[in-house]
Amino acid sequence: MKLHMDLDCYFVSAERTRYPFLKNRPVVVAKGSDKKIFAHTKKEGVILAQSGAFNSVLEFTNHYDTNNISNAWKDEFIDSDGVIHGIVIAKSYEAKKYKIKIGTPLRDALVMCPELIVLPSDHLFYQMLSFKLKSYLETKIPLIEQYSIDEFFADLRGWVKKEDTLSFIQSLQAQILEKFGLPISIVASKSKWIAKLATDTIKPYGCKVIEDEEIEAFTNPIAIEDFPGIGRAIYKRLKSYGIDTLKDAKRVPSIFASYGKTGKELYAKIKGEDNEPVKPTCKRKGIGISRNFPAIEERSELRRRVMILSRYLSFTIARLGLRPTTFYMKIRYQYGIKSAKSLTIDRLFNEDFFAKLTQELFSELDIHRNYKIHFLALSATNFIDKSNPKSYDIIDFKKDTKNEKLMQGLTKIRNKYGVDMVLYGREMVG
Repeated sequence: MKLHMDLDCYFVSAERTRYPFLKNRPVVVAKGSDKKIFAHTKKEGVILAQSGAFNSVLEFTNHYDTNNISNAWKDEFIDSDGVIHGIVIAKSYEAKKYKIKIGTPLRDALVMCPELIVLPSDHLFYQMLSFKLKSYLETKIPLIEQYSIDEFFADLRGWVKKEDTLSFIQSLQAQILEKFGLPISIVASKSKWIAKLATDTIKPYGCKVIEDEEIEAFTNPIAIEDFPGIGRAIYKRLKSYGIDTLKDAKRVPSIFASYGKTGKELYAKIKGEDNEPVKPTCKRKGIGISRNFPAIEERSELRRRVMILSRYLSFTIARLGLRPTTFYMKIRYQYGIKSAKSLTIDRLFNEDFFAKLTQELFSELDIHRNYKIHFLALSATNFIDKSNPKSYDIIDFKKDTKNEKLMQGLTKIRNKYGVDMVLYGREMVG
């Protein structure tokens, strides 16, 4: 049997492990614009050695007044004019009763629930606690796959007898709550994706085994949009044929087959017949960095921020030993206008090349120069490796090789002294 383990209201539950008074209270964790990464003051970045495919290798240390944590959010989310910014990124079940959702503006959430307790997000703490939990799970089950910061797959075959599955996961659930103070829901099934589909139906703090003969009846009434892996394109196509549930979807394998191998694999997952293995290590497909901030018109400051983001992303790429060849930038203006571009360049990745490329992309994408910008995003994909070999552009190879060595030297310095130890001169202006 394979397991899907999903921590209940993880960010809130994590906060409750260090602030017990939050238990049984309506609580939300909120996030706003990042004031640290673009600040001129010294920042305390922490490099995470255990970074997985789902997260960054770098987070910032927060310094909140732990003796007054209920009011710590005010400095971060209330501006000088008294306007409340930020959105809800996690909520307790007590807050959910007030119809507060992920993405609810914080100002609205406080109106919906006047007694709401607001906490600023502390992603570094959440990641470190997640790492500790994974290490513990690996002592209980040999084959663990971390799917996200709060989700894990596991394979019990050859480790736990099928008839002992329910008692095993109930015991594991109790042990996690006792040792970490974290409530978790666990489902076992022959298919990891059927197990994942089921955890949402048994929350909070549920435990369930879906036997092979129960998969059909369990999945039939579930809406197609609720199945992990059904994206927007195939969802729209299925809906156009009047297909609303997984039962309906099972009747039209030809639609999935028309999407080739990916579609056939998705159909097998819906049927619970995919037999996809639990993967202890997941290959990273892409990496990126993005930030929201109060809208800015001054282009020199925006270029400075692009430079900072490119440096942080370059460091992360170097730290992970990746060699991307496809790059993407997106900017978002006020009034909801967006501008984005992706391009592939077969060059040996290095920080100097990427810094210049991102500045060029910004010039190209900034087509509304009288509008303010409040969002910047950079990402890199299409990594060169044994399964994806490429030939580099010979014209720039000598220069890129020299700059790659320079980047490796900078990475060693930043690993030891901090990512902001070596900056670009342009970053100091603004």
